[in-house]
Amino acid sequence: MAELLRSLQDSQLVARFQRRCGLFPAPDEGPRENGAGPAEGAARAPGLGQLSAANCKGGGGPANGLRRVAAPQAYVQKYIVKNYFYYYLFRFSAALGQEVFYITFLPFTHWNIDPYLSRRLIIIWVLVMYIGQVAKDILKWPRPLSPPVVKLEKRVIDEYGMPSTHAMAATVISFTLLLSTMDRYQYPFALGLLMAVVFSTLVCLSRLYTGMHTVLDVLGGILVTAVLIVLTYPAWTLIDRLDSASPLFPVCVIVVPFFLCYNYPVSDCYSPTRADTTTILAAGAGVTLGFWINHFFQLASAPTEALPVVQNIPPLTTNMLVLGLTKFAVGIVLILLVRQLVQNLSLQVLYSCFKVVTRNKEARRRLEIEVPYKFVTYTSVGLCATTFVPMLHRFLGLL
Repeated sequence: MAELLRSLQDSQLVARFQRRCGLFPAPDEGPRENGAGPAEGAARAPGLGQLSAANCKGGGGPANGLRRVAAPQAYVQKYIVKNYFYYYLFRFSAALGQEVFYITFLPFTHWNIDPYLSRRLIIIWVLVMYIGQVAKDILKWPRPLSPPVVKLEKRVIDEYGMPSTHAMAATVISFTLLLSTMDRYQYPFALGLLMAVVFSTLVCLSRLYTGMHTVLDVLGGILVTAVLIVLTYPAWTLIDRLDSASPLFPVCVIVVPFFLCYNYPVSDCYSPTRADTTTILAAGAGVTLGFWINHFFQLASAPTEALPVVQNIPPLTTNMLVLGLTKFAVGIVLILLVRQLVQNLSLQVLYSCFKVVTRNKEARRRLEIEVPYKFVTYTSVGLCATTFVPMLHRFLGLL
């Protein structure tokens, strides 16, 4: 078993997949283990580099016989693309597991498709992502070595690799939607299953193509997510009744996630994992709080029937498309405004409290600043998306 795990964690396996898909390192890339200098050559796609870890204390020794190393040093790597179909397919697929997708797809689902499905989807997504993020900083398994792997992304290079949270997010979103809609809407189950498999597979393969994860990281993410879905599925109906919880429920929604963020596992090197985890938990807290407020103050009408409700999926018309895009545009603009306003205000307050020089970006990495400002900002975003945006839609006659 240990030999199988080591083979699945082998960087050469990722490199062979990249070569088969037409992605190659530039010819004059040096053989150094953690990096290479700039290279000149023809037919290159724009090179992306790795970021060095700040405040690195060094990595611990392997406790399980698998590789565990400190974060890589910074470098700029050039590469050659010989198959642009795979290049753009997997770069697009990789974006489906990033923040730009979450901040667009999840609100769009709430405003235009089904708010009750979106609540279930977001809460399960938050749970799975939190476990995945924490597991990374506990296991501390490295990402694939470069060379031989070509790395196309730079932001997450300071994070550890196991499990792949892109794989986890794609799996949980696609299969939570499938399981939640198969008894609520009428559509061919085989078609829904095919779409879920294709979506999650593309995102998982994109993590190999971009050189961000080993095969073991991806398989680990899928397996952990499958186990969590199976374990939590019997309790999913409880999520539909969270908005009718006791008046003390909002306190728990805020206090528990903030406690988890503030007591996030300490990493050997700084990475954006803690900040990303705070963003995810805060957004989930804001969404849950927003649903509770809508119910408590009767800001949104209750469903005419309890879940599940079998419905026919209405045909997409031009009017529906225009209305949906208008609601989405209005909502995104308000969310971005709230995000920027609350972020600036919370940073100013925290800088003042801790006597930090304004615009000191390094200070944002301090625990006592990073967690509170991220948490307040994205709790406000989640609350705005579920409460204030629908109110604005109603005011503008879009509902």
